[in-house]
Amino acid sequence: MIEIAVGKHFRENKESKHWRNAMYGWYRYDSRFAIPVYRDDEEVERYNIFHASLIVRYSEDGKLYLYDVIDIKKRNEQPD
Repeated sequence: MIEIAVGKHFRENKESKHWRNAMYGWYRYDSRFAIPVYRDDEEVERYNIFHASLIVRYSEDGKLYLYDVIDIKKRNEQPD
């Protein structure tokens, strides 16, 4: 999910919120993932595909940490 994320957006810290957790700000990425839905005979009936936004914090140790997954939206796809 993180490796295929696109649309990287940087946001500065707000002094009154989370400044201790994200010393150098936040990144927001758009990503997607799928979960198969099976019929009774264990064949894939369809995939539930989800789009989500990932919130990543850029900490004072210079590393990026996944902080939250938000704005999850679902749509159905049929298998090929």
